Amino acid sequence: MTDLSRSGASAGPGVLDALSLLSEVAEELVVKSARDTHFAVADRVGRVARRGTGGASTVPGLVHRGIAGAVYGALGAGLRAASLGLDRLGATGAGPRLEDGPRGRFVSSSVNGLIGDRLVRERPHLAIPMAVRAGGRDVEPTPEGLGTAYPDPSGRLVVFLHGLCENESYWDLHRERTGTTYPESVAALGWSPVLLRANTGLSLRENGVALSALMQRLVDAWPVPVTRVALVGHSLGGLVIRASGAVAAEAPGSGEPWTQRISDVVTLGTPHLGAPIAWGIGHGSRGLSRLPETAAFGRILDWRSVGVHDLVAGLAEDVPPLPHARYRLVSATLTESQRHPVGHVVGDLLVRPRSAYGRDKRGGELFPGAEVLHLGRTDHFGLLNHPQVHAALERWLA
Repeated sequence: MTDLSRSGASAGPGVLDALSLLSEVAEELVVKSARDTHFAVADRVGRVARRGTGGASTVPGLVHRGIAGAVYGALGAGLRAASLGLDRLGATGAGPRLEDGPRGRFVSSSVNGLIGDRLVRERPHLAIPMAVRAGGRDVEPTPEGLGTAYPDPSGRLVVFLHGLCENESYWDLHRERTGTTYPESVAALGWSPVLLRANTGLSLRENGVALSALMQRLVDAWPVPVTRVALVGHSLGGLVIRASGAVAAEAPGSGEPWTQRISDVVTLGTPHLGAPIAWGIGHGSRGLSRLPETAAFGRILDWRSVGVHDLVAGLAEDVPPLPHARYRLVSATLTESQRHPVGHVVGDLLVRPRSAYGRDKRGGELFPGAEVLHLGRTDHFGLLNHPQVHAALERWLA
C-alpha cells in the first residue's frame, strides 16, 4: 500500500498505525485464505458430485460461489476501508505512540521480526531503524547524544544485540533468578554496556551494513577514547554481528575501522549453521502449496520475513571470524547433556548445539580455537541472564 504523509504525526508510529496494519493483514491472510480454501474445497466436492450424478447442472455451484464471493468481497472491502481510515487518522498523530510503553515496543519489535522487510517497502513509518537504545529511546550516535545517555563512559564497551522479534528489553529477561542482568554485570566490571535495537526482519546483509555503519559512528563519537569493544549477540543477533564484520572488511575507509577495537565476540544460541524451525517453515510452505485446499496456508507461511528465511542456512565459512577477536560460543539443550538424543535433536527448541558452535557434520569449524559453553536443562530464552553465563562473562571480560 502507499504510505501516507506523516508530517503532522508525533514522533514514531502509533497504536492506530498498528491497527491499520492489523486490518490489512486480516484482509490479506484471514479473509483471502478463508475464501481460497472455501472455493478449493467447494470445487473438489462439486467435481465429485458431478461424477456421481453423471454431470448434473453446475448452476447450484455457480450460485454458491457467487454468494460466497460477494460475502468475502464485502469483508475484504470493509477491512481495506478500515485500514485506510486508520492510516489517515494515525497520520495526524492521534492516539498513543508504540514507543511510549513496553507493550507497544514489544508489538513493534515482533511485527518487524515477522514482516520487517515488507514494512520497509510498504509502511516505512512502522519499520525499526538500527539504533543505540537507552531508557526506551533512540540515542543519537554523536558526542552530545552519547555524552547525555552515558554520563560516566568507559573506554571499554560491551555492545548487546538481541535476536529475532526481540528488542533491547529482552536483556532483562529472567532478572529475578540472578538479581541482575548482563549489561549491569559488565558495568560492575568497569565496562560501558551499549544496547542496540534492530529490525530483525531484514536480511543479514542489510542488518550487517546497518550495524557496521552504526558501530563506526559509535566508536568515533564515544565521549572518551575507545580501547576495547566486546560484542554480545543473542540468537539472530550473533549472525548480524558476523555479517557486520564481513561488511566492514569489504568496505575501504580512510580512518581506523571499528573492527580493530573488537577483542571479544560472545554468541548465545546463535544458529551459525541454521535453525531447524526455519527450515521446517520453508518446507511446510512448499508442502502446503501443493494442494489447492491448503495453498492459502502455505502463503501464510510465505509471509515470513527475509530475516526468518536467513535462519535456514545461517552464515557459512564465507563469512570469516574477525581476526582480532576471541570467540565464545554458548549453546543450550533441554536435557542435562548435549549428547542426549533429545538434546542433540531439539537443542534449546530453536537451535542445536552443533549449529551454535559452528561445527558441521564433516568436522569443519567456523571458529577454530573458540571457547564453547554448554548450558543444560534450559531453552533458547533461558540463555538470557543465566548464572553460568554471568560467571563466564566475568572471566572473559576480566
